[in-house]
Amino acid sequence: MKTLVIGTGGREHALALALSLDPAVEEVHAAPGNPGIAAVATLHDVDPMDGAAVAALATSLGADLVVVGPEAPLVAGVADAVRDAGVAVFGPSRAAARLEGSKAFSKEVMAAAGVPTAGSRTCATPDEVAAALDAYGPPYVVKDDALAAGKGVVVTGDRAEALAHAAGCDRVVVEEFLDGPEFSLFVVCDGTVGRPLLPAQDFKRIFDGGRGPNTGGMGSYAPLAWLPDGIVEAVMADVVAPTLAEMQQRGAPFVGCLYVGLALTAAGPKVIEFNCRFGDPDVQPVLALLTSPLGTLLRAAADGDLASAPAPTFAAGAAVSVVMASAGYPEGSRSGDVIVGTETLAVETDVDVIHAGTARTTDGLVTAGGRVLAVRAVGGDVADARAKAYEGVSSIGFAGAQWRRDIAAEPLGIVEGAESRG
Repeated sequence: MKTLVIGTGGREHALALALSLDPAVEEVHAAPGNPGIAAVATLHDVDPMDGAAVAALATSLGADLVVVGPEAPLVAGVADAVRDAGVAVFGPSRAAARLEGSKAFSKEVMAAAGVPTAGSRTCATPDEVAAALDAYGPPYVVKDDALAAGKGVVVTGDRAEALAHAAGCDRVVVEEFLDGPEFSLFVVCDGTVGRPLLPAQDFKRIFDGGRGPNTGGMGSYAPLAWLPDGIVEAVMADVVAPTLAEMQQRGAPFVGCLYVGLALTAAGPKVIEFNCRFGDPDVQPVLALLTSPLGTLLRAAADGDLASAPAPTFAAGAAVSVVMASAGYPEGSRSGDVIVGTETLAVETDVDVIHAGTARTTDGLVTAGGRVLAVRAVGGDVADARAKAYEGVSSIGFAGAQWRRDIAAEPLGIVEGAESRG
């Protein structure tokens, strides 16, 4: 099987690595990729937002499966262009990707499907926002009704801050705050059937203790020993199954990864948000523990044949990813800083480096984005994997590097403030 991964970030690097380990996958290609992906895949200089160009590349390669990684191409309809060219693709259509592209649409689907979630109001004027804030009270949750690269949410006790965030958006969704630790569940879907992967937890804010502005994610770990038995089964029955049925009824069957962001409240798990792709970095530890073939699973989903495919399996132990970000992130980022130390981890069997915002120049490997890379480690348990990951972080350096010191630390869940999602 020839596979083509679309995207440039850490998620795509982790996917390419996992696909390369599938015995059924003979070739891995990526467009446009990054220096880390280049170690396991052939790179192609194609704009991931150009559906016609992606479809043409897939056809020219004779690709058996295209995996569209990021949300922006999916919302733009790139998966539709690939399907129209007759190539199997793992990734939802433009219509189905609205589950992430519009939070208002997502809440509408949840309401119709009876999915347990936070109460909300969609607001287009300052008066509507003010009324919604008053109705739900603090902590205030305000979400931009658009793609925001994981940074479109404000959770705050400061009403003025909530109003200011809303003022900078065309339309927002104001929600009640869901109190409880957050976790992510990635579900591989074929439009009718869903297959869950391991739950994971990520850390969204830039500073230790859940302080500072939201980021795309500063680290993650799996599995979650604190998650009660039966939670995954409950989410599949109460959230995933009715959502897939509702999307089918709307004529937009969901084929791809349904990313369910949840809060474990006193009343049980409730949905914070849906995304239409694998999360980054939270899927990194999940894929590190995957023991069954990824390409075979994703191809079955693309073919609408998950019911006959074996359920995914995972190794014992745990995995942790710690993101290293560039100077100025998340408000901005600095590029061109030389990265040293990644080569020392190449010989480690339990630790690897997942590239995101990196580039190759005459100076060597340099920073080229906000979240530069992640150090990922597997171990006998979370403590072991965490120690290995941070040891790896200590061996890598670049000017202005910043990372959180509390990824996967006790207490698990919210340490101080609210870890919030975009």
